[in-house]
Order: sequence, then structure tokens, then C-alpha cells
Amino acid sequence: MNSAILSRAELAQAIAQSSLLVGDFTLRSGRKSRYYLDKYLFTTRPEILRGLGLMLAHQVHALSRNRGWQVDRLAGAELGGIPLVTVASLETGLPCLFVRNAKKDYGTARQLEGKLEPGERVIFVEDVATTAGQALEAVNVLRGEGADVLAVIATIDRLEGARENVEAAGLVFESLFTVRDLGVQA
Repeated sequence: MNSAILSRAELAQAIAQSSLLVGDFTLRSGRKSRYYLDKYLFTTRPEILRGLGLMLAHQVHALSRNRGWQVDRLAGAELGGIPLVTVASLETGLPCLFVRNAKKDYGTARQLEGKLEPGERVIFVEDVATTAGQALEAVNVLRGEGADVLAVIATIDRLEGARENVEAAGLVFESLFTVRDLGVQA
């Protein structure tokens, strides 16, 4: 087992090498793209997740310190955000929430999994942000359940409007990497 922690540059390279696909793709936003970052090809690699967990924890702590925030929980959306928010939870010690794309029609019939008290302050962890549409949908679910969502931290910002959309929703936006960091000429 390799327990070495990858540097930021090594992480960027590992993410690009493992997940950058070139071709003709339609993104969740409906936009067409000549490249695709397949989040499942990097979120399933332990050496990448380990480094991302440390980077996410650092970003959560920096936001808390610099803005004077008390953060109570982290949240992520199914399916791609679950490994990321889990590893960030492990590194920060903060409990996490999972936001489903839709309410289940069985069991508890919830869209939000995990314990949330009204007014708790939450940072949302995103995988790849293009326009941040999915992140903002999940933020609305969290807000509907009483969360005070403070920020969205994306693992990768495609530089196609996510920051502007998140900030227009009254949230702070941060990203660990941009496509430029991965060597992608958008």
C-alpha cells in the first residue's frame, strides 16, 4: 500500500491523466464540449482521494478562519460528490450530509441523508463545476431543510460560469483546481 501524499501539482497531473477524455460530449448543463472530466475515474482512486481530502480540509479550515465562520457540517450530492464529501469529513472531523438527486419513494422517503439541525452552517463540496447547476439545486434542498449554506468548494472549476452563478446565489465559491491547472485549454 502506497501511503505517500501527492503534492498539489502531482494531484493535478494524476486527475488529468486518469479522467480527461477528449471527444464530443454533452455536459449536464446541455453545453457541448470537446473534453470531459470523468469524476468517477479520479474519485475512485485512493491516492487521489487522500490528497483531495487534505486539500478540501485545508480549504474548509481556511474559509472558517478567514471569514470567522463556525462550520457545522459538510454536504455533497450523489453520486460523484459522495466520496469527496466523505473524505473531507474524515479529514475535518465534521459530519457530512448526502443530497439525493430526488426523494426516495421508499423507506424514509428523504432527499437529504444525515442529520441536520435548522440553522446549522454547511459547506457544500462539488466534484466538477461547469455552471454549478447541480450544486445550486443541492444547495436549495439544503436550504429547504433549514441549512445555512455558506460556500461551495468545487474540486475542479471548468471556468464556464460556476463561480459567477454560485456568487450570484449569495455563496462563496472556491475551487481546488481549474481546468488550466490540469493542462486543459478550454
